[in-house]
Amino acid sequence: MPRTGTSLAAACRAVLTTAEPSAKVKAARAAARAWRRGELDFAFDVAMPAQPGRPARPELLPPNRMPKRGRAGSPRSRIALLHALAHIECVAIDLAFDLIGRFGAAFPPDFTDDWIGVGADEAMHFALLDRRLRALGSHYGALPAHAGLWQAAEATAHNPLARLAVVPMVLEARARRHPGDGRLVRGGGRRALGDDSVAHLPRRNSPRRGGAALVRIWLRKGGNRPDSPLATPCAEAFSRRR
Repeated sequence: MPRTGTSLAAACRAVLTTAEPSAKVKAARAAARAWRRGELDFAFDVAMPAQPGRPARPELLPPNRMPKRGRAGSPRSRIALLHALAHIECVAIDLAFDLIGRFGAAFPPDFTDDWIGVGADEAMHFALLDRRLRALGSHYGALPAHAGLWQAAEATAHNPLARLAVVPMVLEARARRHPGDGRLVRGGGRRALGDDSVAHLPRRNSPRRGGAALVRIWLRKGGNRPDSPLATPCAEAFSRRR
């Protein structure tokens, strides 16, 4: 692959250090587009930040301090559920690009192909949810949100398999089902949003592109072989996040 002068790691870091959500969406989609066009070198010459850039709002609270959403199906509850989903998608942008920038050198380029697509999809999902919030008279940042997903990323910064298993496969899936007060976002949670909001919710990725499915694919591709240099237990990291 010819050198272009801009590294994949630098593009990932640019996404992570962008604080304003709409600018982060643009940076994520631009990085994915540049990678697909061959405009990024498969090089990891810069470190990922310990913390991604975050806007002043939303205020980040522990899950047990999150306010109640109100009666299911009410406008207040509908906005709160959409806001929780938008926060998950915003953090998921950073999770995807940190995964690539921090661990991509340990995998072949098609690992980046897969996960940069996930990152671009998460950016699109966030944009759709924020647009819906604005249509309802709110916006991302108007309510508090929780920081649990990125705390899990910090706990697994040393181990690519722990990151794959704990963040996309366990915590992200759990947060999408229980983003604050335990109500299901899918199934009953969709019904609680009301018919006029359901149409605006993004559909999840296809099985090939969904985060949990990609985890299984990459574990089968060699990360979990006994002779793999990546084959270290993730049980300790998982136990810290239960």
